Amino acid sequence: MRRSLLMLALIVVGFPGIALAAEGGAATGGWVGPFAVIAAGLGMALAAGLCGLGQGRAVAAAVDAMGRQPGAAARIQTAMIIGLALIESLAIYTLVVAMILLFVQPIK
Repeated sequence: MRRSLLMLALIVVGFPGIALAAEGGAATGGWVGPFAVIAAGLGMALAAGLCGLGQGRAVAAAVDAMGRQPGAAARIQTAMIIGLALIESLAIYTLVVAMILLFVQPIK
């Protein structure tokens, strides 16, 4: 135990460049930029795929309901269009967040 603490102290005192090496990475942005691009791409892909699945299920349920009750087709269609707009807004919000991740500079 005592020997490992002595070795650690010698490394810290003997190599001060290790402690100061973080300055170069912080000035260039480090890993924030590449991970922001990956996060934006994955987030948009996930949101677009799940919104597509949700819209497909919503339209399928609306068409099924219209087939069962043709007299209520106008009300069902109105509710379906409002629901599709709300589902699509999730993809638009994700696109806005992805654009922010891509184009806003990280804090330096």
